[in-house]
Amino acid sequence: MTSPRPASARADVYSSVTSRIVADLEKGVRSWQKPWDAEHPAGSITRPLRHSGIPYRGMNVLLLWGEALAQGYNAPIWMTYKQAAELGAHVRRGERGSLVVFADRFTTTETDDAGQAIEREIPFMKGYTVFNVEQIEGLPAHYYAKAEPREPIARIEQAEAFFAATGAAITHGGNRACYSPGLDQVRMPPRDSFRDAESYCATLAHELTHWTSHPSRCARELGKRFGDSAYAAEELIAEMGSAFLCADLGLTPEVREDHAQYLGHWLGILKADKRAIFTAAAQAQRAADYLHGLQPKPEAKPSPPAPARPATLRPVPDFVLT
Repeated sequence: MTSPRPASARADVYSSVTSRIVADLEKGVRSWQKPWDAEHPAGSITRPLRHSGIPYRGMNVLLLWGEALAQGYNAPIWMTYKQAAELGAHVRRGERGSLVVFADRFTTTETDDAGQAIEREIPFMKGYTVFNVEQIEGLPAHYYAKAEPREPIARIEQAEAFFAATGAAITHGGNRACYSPGLDQVRMPPRDSFRDAESYCATLAHELTHWTSHPSRCARELGKRFGDSAYAAEELIAEMGSAFLCADLGLTPEVREDHAQYLGHWLGILKADKRAIFTAAAQAQRAADYLHGLQPKPEAKPSPPAPARPATLRPVPDFVLT
């Protein structure tokens, strides 16, 4: 028998997940940085993947990154007990599943004081259990195959092309990387002041996540939700958003020491609001999606020409009646 998480462990998904992130931050560990903090035998870091190859998003990325490191899994692919069974495989006896979350809305119809029917959308979140492919036996071989790491030069070229396609105004000079909302401009130190090209690209990923906050893009207004902690909340979003982008682009995030000052603010935000980390992860995912959406669409391959039809010969009458 496998051991899915008991119902009590899923009773309050928000509190359970927030407690994990808080415990990490209290140790000075940023959950979104975990995959790169440990030696990773599987090679380059990617987002966790569903059994179909579709990447997980938002909060589930943090959850499964953390779970993989805690349990020592190198494979990035996860699936439910049922999905494994449908592939003719089985979860090993005694294996314990990992929590992921699913958020959606349902519509309910209510009657107001005037007797009018009104529809109201109610958001909900539930947790369910998945297993890493290293916990499963009998899957097709490709589920266990390790991805070949991309060549460093190819990764940097891809990242450079990705950033250029955003159309962001990027200037170079000074000694501090930042996004200026007033000028709507990303400022970067000279390239040769960075440790290497990857460090430059990872820092730019962070600043471009800030760039998406502009009213003409993702329009992140955090003051109403986070009050005096809005700036720290924006930094939390940018750190997670850049981690998502780095995983997508095959980069290693740049750990910025000046961000250590935010740890206390982040702890305060998360302890005061158990849903805050979910909001931040969702906003980080939205920022990454926006930047991906600016990339050129792959050209559709032209369809091969249809084979020519033989000419249809109309019968010629032997004579014409007039």
